[in-house]
This record gives sequence, C-alpha cells and structure tokens, in this order.
Amino acid sequence: MQNSIHPLADCPVSDYLLVLEPHEALRATIMALKQSFAERYECPSAVHSKPHITLLRFMQFNMLESRIVQRLDTLIKENPSFVVELENFGSFPTHTIYIEVKTKTQITELVRSLRPVQRLLKFDAEHKPHFITEPHLTVARKLLPWQYEKGWLEFSNSHFSGRFMAQHVLLLRKEAGTKKYELVKRFELLNVKRVEPKQASLFF
Repeated sequence: MQNSIHPLADCPVSDYLLVLEPHEALRATIMALKQSFAERYECPSAVHSKPHITLLRFMQFNMLESRIVQRLDTLIKENPSFVVELENFGSFPTHTIYIEVKTKTQITELVRSLRPVQRLLKFDAEHKPHFITEPHLTVARKLLPWQYEKGWLEFSNSHFSGRFMAQHVLLLRKEAGTKKYELVKRFELLNVKRVEPKQASLFF
C-alpha cells in the first residue's frame, strides 16, 4: 500500500502572531524599560521583540496565508475599537515578567470572536492555534532563575501606568529558520470611539 503524503508537505511553514500594539509614544516608553532590563540583568533577548499584546499564535503553511488573512479580516472588523489600560507588573514564575493589562474584558471578547477560524489555523494534532486567555505585555521572558528573582524583586515594588486606543490588530509572520517577525496585514477595528493618549508613568 502506497504511503499517503500531505499535499502541502513541501510548502514553507511559518509561525504567526496576531497582536495589539500600543501607540508610538507608549511603545518608546516600554522599549526603554525593556532596554533597561536587558542591561541590568544581562538579558539581551528582552529587546528583541517590540511591545505588543499577543491575541493568538499559530503555525501554518504559507500557502494558506491569503485564506487566513481574508477570514481574520471578516472576523476582526466586526469588533469595536476600545481602550487598553496598563498598570503595574506581574510575572509567570520563574521565567517571565510583564506589564499587567488592567482592562482585559474587551481583549478576551476580541479573542473569543476569532474562534471560528480555529480549524483553518490548525497545523496538525501537535500544533494547534493558541488563543490567549490572560492578556499581558511582556517585558522579558525565558529568564534564568537569577534574572527572574532579581528582576521580579525590583519590578514587584515598582509602578507603571499607561493606556492606548486599540484601533487595529497586526498579523505578524516569522518564517522557519528566521528570528524576526514581519508584518503581514493590519486589520482595522470598528472606530466607534477615540481617547487621548495617556502619558505613561513609571516609578521605581
């Protein structure tokens, strides 16, 4: 009996992220914070990723990208824009320090609205799409024990606040064998309200 081969077996595969990004001024403030962490705790990886809140991550064949983009666009544009409030820090012991998202409800509702695309995003039984249930904005991840312990001792006693208007969602792609994510598509949310950007504040 002849072995069956997946019709896309020879096609390129990529990792994808669907994210919210803060406005430019807030991104700059958070990048400065990540840079400070990288220098103080010998953690250069902290500055490898731009500030963002992940909504969804998945692996899939590049051939399916246009279908995925079309489906995501249909789902995302039905969601209203909303305010995201950031306040203070949290952690995933013993490896990650992040900025807390104070206003989680509308983010989790947005993520829930993407569930109908789940089957299209499933690569195989071992690689299913991951829909984020605890939104957060990472400062540093994959920390060594000493980096986490010293960093969390500092950040758990520090204060941060900022906010931004979530008016669009970005789909990012990282091809196999590469480290940098590239923009695939910017999806606009329903622009039903606006808010003035709040100056981020940071106290140590």
